[in-house]
Amino acid sequence: MHRNSFQKIADWLSRHLTLLVFVALVAAVLLGQFAPATAIRMQPLGKDFITAITWFIPFIIFLTIVSGISGMTDLRKVGRIGVKALVYFEVVTTFSLAIGILMAYLIQPGRIDKNGLAAGERPPIAKFSWRDFFAHNTTLWVLALAIITGVILSLHPKRQKVLPYIQIATRRVFTALKYFMYLAPIGAFGGMAYTIGKYGLRSLKPLAMLMGSVYGTMIIFVVVVLGLIMRYFNFSIWKYLKDIREEILIVLGTSSSEAAQPSLMAKLELMGCSQPVVGLVVPTGYSFNLDGTSIYLSMSVIFLAQLYNVHLSLGELLGILGILMITSKGAAGVTGSGFTVLASTLTALQKIPVEGLAFLYAVDKFMSEARAITNIIGNGVATLVIAKSEGEFNLSAAAAPTESKVPAQ
Repeated sequence: MHRNSFQKIADWLSRHLTLLVFVALVAAVLLGQFAPATAIRMQPLGKDFITAITWFIPFIIFLTIVSGISGMTDLRKVGRIGVKALVYFEVVTTFSLAIGILMAYLIQPGRIDKNGLAAGERPPIAKFSWRDFFAHNTTLWVLALAIITGVILSLHPKRQKVLPYIQIATRRVFTALKYFMYLAPIGAFGGMAYTIGKYGLRSLKPLAMLMGSVYGTMIIFVVVVLGLIMRYFNFSIWKYLKDIREEILIVLGTSSSEAAQPSLMAKLELMGCSQPVVGLVVPTGYSFNLDGTSIYLSMSVIFLAQLYNVHLSLGELLGILGILMITSKGAAGVTGSGFTVLASTLTALQKIPVEGLAFLYAVDKFMSEARAITNIIGNGVATLVIAKSEGEFNLSAAAAPTESKVPAQ
């Protein structure tokens, strides 16, 4: 009886998780607006939820990739998938950088009086190092270890004896994730309540034009650019967004795309993507396919140029694009790296005052949600596209029940 009651509660939570997260976000905004001191104390709920989710990530990446690669007969295909993913990332993120520059010139969010703006605290700007990026990026290390392990296991004569144990471990990790994701409304509530309570909705007014421009550009990018890519491969962007609605709301509440990474991987497998593609593309994309971050970076540079009435020539614009094409790939996994990339770009140009970053820092927290949501949407699209192009997308498998891997629905 006790087990039946637990299952009924779990089924109810699974069916209504989207609604519960949405209600939690509304409640968090109200608490942050009318009782900010109390809302700020909710921070541990969001912070601890993200921390707990990150514990799942290494295990899911490792088990998914090892299981997928060791089950493949053509290892050359694994290398081809990796190369194709990196090429796709470079093309799409470069396109997102260009769109950010174009939209910033069309909307001109920086044509305001900077004397009326309140600068935030000094942003954390450190010397950016690719060495530090790779050294401290746990995801990439786990990814590399998993690929090596998967290749070795696939060549081992006793792989058929080992594979069942790996598959059992994978199912158990995903099952644990499924039940943990029922706490998502609490995590989203804590994250959003803290943000609104500490920074307040009133802080948005002076830079409302910039925020509106960033959010609007990202919506256009998702609907138009990613939508056309999806349509070319016979996918619907609207159906895809509906399928990952829980993940989008979780990211909205926590401001962290990592909070939804494990469940996104599970969802993509349910949609029909093969394990090797999901395991290779999603973790790599979290470091190198940052569509939202790319849009934000390019728009921010042009915003500051407009704010200080700095004219940029075509050559300088191309220079900005070239610099960000390289440095934007490292704007993940290192605290404060977004502002470090911006500072490096401004320093290289030697025309736009670096101290202008303090104005951006005043509302950066509210724009991080847009960046994270666009990043996670873009990584899912990349996975679907590469899976379809490599013949690693199985629509019949997507329709089949895979209860053990469902994080929440």
